[in-house]
Amino acid sequence: MITSVIKTTDPTQAATQGAAILRAGELVAFPTETVYGLGANGLDGQAVDRIFVAKGRPNDNPLILHVAEKVDAFRLWATEPPHARALMDTFWPGPLTLIYYRSAIVPDQVTAGLDTVAVRMPDNAAARALIAAAGVPVAAPSANLSGKPSPTTAEHVLQDMDGRIPLILDGGPCRYGVESTVLSLAGTPTILRPGAVTKEMLAAILGEVALAPSILAPLSAGEKAASPGMKYKHYAPNAQVLVVVGEAEPAARRLSALYDEFAAQGRRPCIAATAEALPFYGRRRTALLGTRRDPTTLCSRLFALLRELDTEADVILAEGIGTEGTGLAFMNRLLRSAGFRVEYL
Repeated sequence: MITSVIKTTDPTQAATQGAAILRAGELVAFPTETVYGLGANGLDGQAVDRIFVAKGRPNDNPLILHVAEKVDAFRLWATEPPHARALMDTFWPGPLTLIYYRSAIVPDQVTAGLDTVAVRMPDNAAARALIAAAGVPVAAPSANLSGKPSPTTAEHVLQDMDGRIPLILDGGPCRYGVESTVLSLAGTPTILRPGAVTKEMLAAILGEVALAPSILAPLSAGEKAASPGMKYKHYAPNAQVLVVVGEAEPAARRLSALYDEFAAQGRRPCIAATAEALPFYGRRRTALLGTRRDPTTLCSRLFALLRELDTEADVILAEGIGTEGTGLAFMNRLLRSAGFRVEYL
């Protein structure tokens, strides 16, 4: 299969080409404000099956349905979710996914057999134009090989999907760089996956919001993934990733010691560093993630950096930070990329 890449400079033209492919039951990779998605007709179970094949993704991992308009979400749920309108009015279009009990039109392939379905409205003009032109909700996980770092540019998608899908829509770099916040409204409002919409932002509307224990820890034995991104190891490069969580200077001292140990073994380590700790690493090889003062910079750089370092390092030693605000989203992705190999200082 030949994979074509077209720019979304003209969203209407790109949407027309992409929608024709979606309606034919095939796959299209497209940009969103979070990461690039790998889309199929979300009401066609056979088309959705092709997502799992292209990604090499286990089919027990549910997908998100993307809609072009708020009103389109309500036919995908059995009844209107509590708080849905207030949340949609505040955060849609945007990086918030809402989970509630599914309607009969949603195929089992989308939900991995669960009785709930995840829905969001992306804040990206090219994405919404594609969905509107297709005339169906678009099922889409991230457009990468299963388990690998999510793609934040069309080039990343091509690295993983060349020859696997017919079309990639190139909308440039993604704004946030990590996937959407996933909030379950089936019971106590619970964040299953953190993102740019933080617990604090949701609590301002909902009051108390719970956090799933698996955000910063592996799923319990036998526990089924209720949301994308809950698997034990995810977002991982080929290189070994180790995380040290602590204040900048002590974390830098520990990571420097680990770096020297690996280098003495003939390995090729590199430190994924924050700006605050960078001066403490001396001449050791480092790559800048962003600043601890603004964890959104760490989120936007993380996946791209993991992909870059995978070509030149076999050990990535990464700084962990606190979990306030978007720090929670950063740590969720970083710990999963490391398979939870972490030290807390």
